[in-house]
Amino acid sequence: MRAALGALSGVLAGGTALAVAELVSAWVRPQAGPVIAVGGAAIDRTPAAVKDWAVRNFGTDDKLVLQLGILAVLALCATALGVLALRHRLFGAGGVLLFGVAGAAAALSRPDSRGVTDALPSAVGAVVGAALLYFLAGRPVPRDAAPDLPDGTPPERDAREGPGWDRRGFVIAASAAAVASAGAGTLGRVLNGSSGRDAVASREDVVLPPPGSAAPPLPRGTRLGIPGITPFVTPNKDFYRVDTALVVPKVDATSWRLRLHGEGVTRPVTLTFDDLLRRELIERDITLTCVSNEVGGPYAGNARWIGVRLADLLAECGVRPPSQGGPADQLVARSVDGMTLGTPVEDVMDGRDALLAVGMNGEPLPFAHGFPVRMVVPGLYGYVSACKWIEDIELTTFDAYDTYWVKRKWARRAPVKTQSRIDTPKPFARPRAGTVMVAGVAWAQHRGIDKVEVRVDDGPWQEARLAAEGSRDTWRQWSFPWQATRGGHTLTVRATDRTGAVQTDTRTRTVPDGASGRHSVVVTVE
Repeated sequence: MRAALGALSGVLAGGTALAVAELVSAWVRPQAGPVIAVGGAAIDRTPAAVKDWAVRNFGTDDKLVLQLGILAVLALCATALGVLALRHRLFGAGGVLLFGVAGAAAALSRPDSRGVTDALPSAVGAVVGAALLYFLAGRPVPRDAAPDLPDGTPPERDAREGPGWDRRGFVIAASAAAVASAGAGTLGRVLNGSSGRDAVASREDVVLPPPGSAAPPLPRGTRLGIPGITPFVTPNKDFYRVDTALVVPKVDATSWRLRLHGEGVTRPVTLTFDDLLRRELIERDITLTCVSNEVGGPYAGNARWIGVRLADLLAECGVRPPSQGGPADQLVARSVDGMTLGTPVEDVMDGRDALLAVGMNGEPLPFAHGFPVRMVVPGLYGYVSACKWIEDIELTTFDAYDTYWVKRKWARRAPVKTQSRIDTPKPFARPRAGTVMVAGVAWAQHRGIDKVEVRVDDGPWQEARLAAEGSRDTWRQWSFPWQATRGGHTLTVRATDRTGAVQTDTRTRTVPDGASGRHSVVVTVE
């Protein structure tokens, strides 16, 4: 019983420390909370292969799994410290303080750290948690539970063990601590939830001007209308999100600024959100793909983006691409959360519709997808082009600066690979014999898809029907009417892009520059 009460004391102390830290982070900023800070630091130090495994196995829930894992580890450590405090109160309380130091150090190490104030949530929470554990560990054993000595006399107390508790006193103290910490944690979450109120209001006030260059009308036949096929336009709520932000930044558009500077920039500029809206806006359908997308994976989406042509802005600032003698070959985009992405200047200025996007599918960017402004560059994987919550653009060289992912062994340059996917039938489906419609999407942004073929088992490749092309920067739907016979079968798809390159059958993982191979599904025809 003594150990159980000590463990309970530790858990209460740990929970109180986190609750107080949550409350203090509402005054500082949500990203300074210990779980978020430690989680961010863990992400930064995790090898690329492990991150790739997490995305592959947990998908967009990887951040939730990480935070739950951190809480589980903290609970186990708090339990151990509570038991330790029964014999060594100072050591137990000191252990809580050490965790506070670790949280504070993690907060200060973040790329977007705002200085010493970011250490306050972890520090204050740890002090309160340590004090509570020291208090509860005074003697968390009911007096009537301590065994008498062999001669029948009550045991003598060690003065170092504290004032002692009876059962009722311990229950009252522990209950009060639990209620107080729950209240502090709830209040902290409420305040943190409302901390982006100005940002939310600024987004609600945005009225996107009509584009000076509207997206071309989609040709008839762009959408095949086959049940189970991925829609041509991905709704915002379904668009994939893969990033390192444990807390989605909520940026106030009225105070947002974008600084453009660096090598070859003869006219540096700082722009407001309204400055961008006053420029000519263009609207384009563009498919984005995450480099973490496995063959046949879900991390690709197509949206109608509206924004400012990035090449025009760079040219106005005096930037020239390397092919025209410009000194910078890398554009480093920085996010408000400290993320850095590196994009080839040549690609941004080669005539493709590289955007500083302000809208997505007819509305201002959602917060999860970069409000108020993000980059969109057709033909490049997101980790070298799609900076969300962007606030700084610096022109430099690849030799001079390695961005976040490059430091973690991902490739500096990463054009999207030609890929295709079977959306229907699903793996292990059991369709009936007869005509079965096999369908899906294929993409090779900025090159375009020329042909899609399907193979049944080890048979010949047969050409599928292609939907009309939205543009060479969008994916294309495809379909193939298969005369299915009873038994087990393997369906495989491959695409050919507009350059004549055929999707390779060589399987590679996502690291360092995107997965390759051909998607296949196994079905049983009944």
